[in-house]
Amino acid sequence: MNKNHLRISKIVLIFILVAGIFSSGSLISEKKAEVKNLNYTKKMIALTKVIEYETVKSYNKNVPTGTVVTKEEGHNGLAYIDENGENLEIIESPKNAEIEIGTGEKADYVGKLTGYGADCVGCSGYGNVACKTKQGLNHSLTKDGEYYNDEEYGKVRILAAALEKFPCGTIIKVENTNLGTFNAIVLDTGSAMKKDWNKGIVHMDLAFKTENDPAVNLATGNNIKYSIKRWGY
Repeated sequence: MNKNHLRISKIVLIFILVAGIFSSGSLISEKKAEVKNLNYTKKMIALTKVIEYETVKSYNKNVPTGTVVTKEEGHNGLAYIDENGENLEIIESPKNAEIEIGTGEKADYVGKLTGYGADCVGCSGYGNVACKTKQGLNHSLTKDGEYYNDEEYGKVRILAAALEKFPCGTIIKVENTNLGTFNAIVLDTGSAMKKDWNKGIVHMDLAFKTENDPAVNLATGNNIKYSIKRWGY
């Protein structure tokens, strides 16, 4: 090997060593950055605090005593804190629960149930029920059907009852052997219901679009259980 070749080999060797040093330094730096980020993340996750929600209570005389209605579900919040439990930083705010406690008349009845259609004998033929909706509108069994969408209880059946005892908008849980258990709203009335109530008999009439519905006869029964969920609107 001549001197020129030896000089070139040394230059190449020096270049490789220098490149290796810079390359190694870069990898170490990257590893340090990753470790630092991981430690920081672990520290923040470990120092968290749950903020418990509160329950806000209100009282409603239209709801029977002993009944509690959940208006809004609550959930806890979360916050970051330092090692001393200070410097609170809210991640997610808690949402308070809202419940409604009944203070009204407690009412569970046993009575009879019948069924009727919008085209029944003595009915108007238009299907309009006696009560207005909460929005002050008419409800037609013929056009709108035998269900009513209550803003609190959702889709419920329509009942006729003695309005002097069960005012418009009253929500009742009905337990019927043939039709099962369902919620209904008082939106109609009839002379038979009024006469029976004057005798101390609870008589409800379940609404259908037409008398030809076979379920009209299935609705008829005695010893029907009625539980008031809400008095009026």
